[in-house]
Amino acid sequence: MIDFRYHLVSLISVFLALAVGIILGAGPLQGTIGAQLTDQVDALRTERNDLRDSLAQAQGDADERLTFIEAAGPALLEGTLLGRDVALVDLDGVADDVREGVRQRIEDAGGTVVASAELTKAWTDDDHAGFRDTVASGMRPRLAAAVPGLPTDASSEALLGTALAVALTHESGAGVRSDDATALEQQLVQGDLIAVDGQTQDKPADAVVLLSGAVGSKASTSDGETPPPAEAEVAAMSVLATAVQGVAPVVVAGPTPTSGDVVSGVRGDSAAAEHVTTVSGVETPTGQIVVPLAVAAQLAGTTGHYGFADGTSPLPPIVRDTGTPTGLGGIGVPTNGDLTDGASDDPQASDDPQNSDDGGND
Repeated sequence: MIDFRYHLVSLISVFLALAVGIILGAGPLQGTIGAQLTDQVDALRTERNDLRDSLAQAQGDADERLTFIEAAGPALLEGTLLGRDVALVDLDGVADDVREGVRQRIEDAGGTVVASAELTKAWTDDDHAGFRDTVASGMRPRLAAAVPGLPTDASSEALLGTALAVALTHESGAGVRSDDATALEQQLVQGDLIAVDGQTQDKPADAVVLLSGAVGSKASTSDGETPPPAEAEVAAMSVLATAVQGVAPVVVAGPTPTSGDVVSGVRGDSAAAEHVTTVSGVETPTGQIVVPLAVAAQLAGTTGHYGFADGTSPLPPIVRDTGTPTGLGGIGVPTNGDLTDGASDDPQASDDPQNSDDGGND
């Protein structure tokens, strides 16, 4: 057994060690330890100041780039959506400033937002699955007549997405919405699947922008922020985007991507990514500028994925109205991504080497 003498010896050892440490610290080691600590504090202070200066410089550079982007935006966008009508669809509660920023950039590009709608929770929640099946089944005959080639085995989600696209874009004549479009819109509104603003849509849209405000699994769910979408909701948005693209050009735009957000979900779906254009970073002025450029490129037949994530391009090919009918409403085709019009100013110019500047024969 451990007796009192063992405890006494232990206590004496501890006090002796403490005394030796105090004597050495106050004696021969005092200068060395003090100098080392002083040097370390000075180094940390210098490093802190350097980091503060670097941060201030980086913030200043970022502000200058943002100022340039905002100033260059109107010139970059001018004429890219001239005379084009666009429909905006809010998928999951997009912030007002983001939605209005995208709308403003579309107008800067010469386009007009002719319709604005918002999906309700009933579009994806499990409680309304049976109801959605019933609504989609009732729409199938009308959709089959309005959309030639509609798959006979299309799912309820695909049918509802097709119905939304027809409601926003179908026309019975030049610039006139069809009866099918208005009827399907009424069904979607009455079924509480979508909500539309007070603006009456008088003209069919040429393209659809699906806007997402929800970010993925890294999102904070604190008050005032949109919660991250569930995996099933992201899959439903991919089906929706693919269905809309089957009827009209579509662009899916959302915030800077993280794992599990809508834009990443569309990009990760091979069936959707092949035909549906995506834009990330719409919470920034850069992303908002890219949206109308992406719409113009999609109208011209170019599908792409734009942003600063891996596998994306920072800027779509620039497509401007050439004033010459091309079968795409006068929109010229992109030329190697140059920031120029889609066609030459010389009406006689062509890709034929005989029409080159070296004076080839006619």
